[in-house]
Amino acid sequence: MDLSQGVPIQIYLETFVTQGEDNETHVFDEPGTLVQMGNALYIRYQEVDEDAGTSMPVTMKLREDGDVQLSRGSSNGDTQLKLFFANEKRVLTRYRTPYGIIPVETVTPRIDVRMTTEPVAGEVYIEYQLFANNQHLGDYRLRLQFNA
Repeated sequence: MDLSQGVPIQIYLETFVTQGEDNETHVFDEPGTLVQMGNALYIRYQEVDEDAGTSMPVTMKLREDGDVQLSRGSSNGDTQLKLFFANEKRVLTRYRTPYGIIPVETVTPRIDVRMTTEPVAGEVYIEYQLFANNQHLGDYRLRLQFNA
């Protein structure tokens, strides 16, 4: 299947957040697109918050070395978060907010990416910790499943 032209997919995303004593779960079931550019696969979709009446563009870049880059927000908007996940590595990145840029770091103890092409389907599972100013902000788990 030619993924260079983009393939419509259905995305099911669960995120689990632990911050101190608080636990949250977020679930998104959205249409998206899977496209191959060079050696990387891109999963693109809109994260819709029906309660707030907003949507946020999200792109997940799956690199051939197994690393994953997650971008939420647009490059021309006032909020954009870019997170980089590399297995068992600490990676510095930035979070652009209306109040300025906040440096953040991810530590990724586990990352699994599985995909099939016939039929087009896959799963991305990431466990990571988020830090800002050397303070532990929380523990996160992300499971994204998709199929054409």
